[in-house]
Amino acid sequence: MAEKIGVYICGGCDIAAAVNIEGIAASVKNKYGGNCPVIKTDAVLCSPESVARIKADVKENALDAVCLCACSPRVKWDVFAFDVLTERVNIREFCVWSFDKQTSAPDAAKGIDNLTIMAQEYTLMGVVKLTKSSVPDPETLTTNKTILVLGGGFTGLTAALEAAAVGHEVVLVERKAELGGRALGMYKSIPLAPPYTETQDTGIDKLVAAVRGNAKIKALTSSELKSLGGAPGLYTAQIETGGAAHDYAIGAVIVATGWEPQAAEFLAPMGYGSIRNVVTAAEFEAMAKKGAIARPSDGKMPASVAFVLDVGMCLATPEAPREDACANPAEPAEGAEAGPAPYPNTESCKHLAYSSELTSLVALKQAGYLREKNENGLAMIVYDHMMVPGLNERYYKAAQDDPGVMLTKGTVAGLTETANGQIVVNCRDSLLGENIELLCDMVVLPTGMVPTTAHEPTVNLVYRQGPQFPDLGLFDGFADSNYICFPYETRRTGVYAAGCVHQPMTMAQAADDAAGAALKAVQCISSINRGVAVHPRSGDKSYPVFNFVRCTQCKRCTEECPFGALDDDEKGTPKPNPTRCRRCGTCMGACPERVISFDNYNVDQIGTMIREMGVPAKIEEGGPRVLILACENDAYPALDMAAFRKTAWSPYVRFIPVRCLGSVNAIWVADAMSKGIDGVMLLGCKYGDDYQCHFVKGSELCNRRKENIAESLKRLGVEPERVDQYQVSIDEYDRIPALIESFMDMIKEKGPNPFKGY
Repeated sequence: MAEKIGVYICGGCDIAAAVNIEGIAASVKNKYGGNCPVIKTDAVLCSPESVARIKADVKENALDAVCLCACSPRVKWDVFAFDVLTERVNIREFCVWSFDKQTSAPDAAKGIDNLTIMAQEYTLMGVVKLTKSSVPDPETLTTNKTILVLGGGFTGLTAALEAAAVGHEVVLVERKAELGGRALGMYKSIPLAPPYTETQDTGIDKLVAAVRGNAKIKALTSSELKSLGGAPGLYTAQIETGGAAHDYAIGAVIVATGWEPQAAEFLAPMGYGSIRNVVTAAEFEAMAKKGAIARPSDGKMPASVAFVLDVGMCLATPEAPREDACANPAEPAEGAEAGPAPYPNTESCKHLAYSSELTSLVALKQAGYLREKNENGLAMIVYDHMMVPGLNERYYKAAQDDPGVMLTKGTVAGLTETANGQIVVNCRDSLLGENIELLCDMVVLPTGMVPTTAHEPTVNLVYRQGPQFPDLGLFDGFADSNYICFPYETRRTGVYAAGCVHQPMTMAQAADDAAGAALKAVQCISSINRGVAVHPRSGDKSYPVFNFVRCTQCKRCTEECPFGALDDDEKGTPKPNPTRCRRCGTCMGACPERVISFDNYNVDQIGTMIREMGVPAKIEEGGPRVLILACENDAYPALDMAAFRKTAWSPYVRFIPVRCLGSVNAIWVADAMSKGIDGVMLLGCKYGDDYQCHFVKGSELCNRRKENIAESLKRLGVEPERVDQYQVSIDEYDRIPALIESFMDMIKEKGPNPFKGY
């Protein structure tokens, strides 16, 4: 715990003009002078001269912590870098720039300086926080540095080469007898290089040869990962090859097992299986690869082919109009078009969540196949949305310039087979606004993309939570952790997703994805060697500390950890796996016995900060008091951004940042209410299908606990509405003031906390 603290109060950025910084310094000296041998004010704390003076004070006075009262910790973090515990107290954004002068006017008439009171309380909170903090002592480990790559397709091969290029040994596992994956069955790729107007060779043969010739890569074909036990940096992978199982010491894992075609039965409403010359994009790709495009009915080269892009819009009728149909067809892989979405009044159809430009790009590519194989052939592309972002616009324009390629916007209302095996495509709402019929020899329908992780355990984890990744519901089995913030991380630390198992993508995108996942795997191993967190609190040296003497084996921590960082031993006691931990503190929030803590973040620390809040005995003597526990990932940045725009809110609120709302322990709310604080806002990330929580389920878990808190408040005769949770994303800073104002209005209507004054 910090015992000798230097306190520095900045006067820059309007702070000295708005608050009494000398008075704040005096209040610190009066209350914590024994802990703070150095208490200074400064005109511009971030100047090189001031930073140098702080460093000199640390050395001269043997300070073990500094408390910097100035701007947000989200700015100038590189300037305020010291070799001791450092606490940043945000009085610029949370006081000066967000001060509601109109709200404080009545108090000013009473001689109450709300702004200085705010800054003073934040400063005292910062000091007391340091007295409850110590420098984490991370355990450095000798870890396994080999990277396991699952999947020998285009993405897996690229990831293996990228990892080997930076010096890591790689074990690559492929279930099939040969490397190459689905790219082996592709005829060509969409443009991968300038001028982005023509198809190209996939390059898969060269990629396979490069892997086979790399001494750092051990490629195992006809092999399968039977189990992955342990933790990042310390994994043991049991791999079966030719009926024999072998154990490999692994540091991190890249999952690049790709995709599988969606069951073709879901295309039945569009005539697949009943109309002879209706094929899938995957089947059309296979024809081109074999050298000849042929109608299934007679084996002849088709003179005209219709490519239907937006199957989810098809079969719309006046009774079931287009806007009632799903607008999110599945994304295709390269070589297979996007899959079906539900059709109106058709229960047999299966919806896949993703949709993107791949539908358009693959149709353009395969239209080119027809023109290549039959110079007089006519390719007709019927689309509701033609999506060709970026440089792919050049590919689209090249197709437009081809007289044998017809592109028309329209909604396919149905297909009809003629007596001679041709197909009539009925289209509504064409570019001319009219209904049209297209006569063609063959129709190509999308092939839906389903990630391999959707059906069976790909990684076969030895975790108490099971062998598979947790089902996120929204993603139809795609291996994802946080689709907004962390594009490679799965919900199992040390395991990274790449390519079409992560999300549908082109080969060019998959190459970048493979490189990104490889770098994340390397970062994981490097971070664990130094005893620090990988993500999202990158570089965090803390880790949970358990007081097992008080543990009641309730298992709440093991069940609620979003990342499987805790197992059970044979007695049912939590068994920590530190390298799996992401330092969110969800286990700390779950524990009713307060058994779990971090050196620099713990239940006692936040509870002590809450007790530093000044609470007037009567509302009319200085207004109500509301505590806002703000998630550091979305809510805190949103608050900062609102303050940057000088958006005002009530001077009666006090913010305490938390790592995640999942770390909020019910005792903090109890402390606040028993102290007489009039309300508690829990401000954090969104949860549910559109979740944005950096720790996946932290915000959702907090909401569940809030229900229990509400029951406790009712028993005490306190309105449960005084404690509420609000969801904000990082870009919703404009909503913050209104949320605070609404909550404050409710508190004023309810009146003072019944415990106020006790």
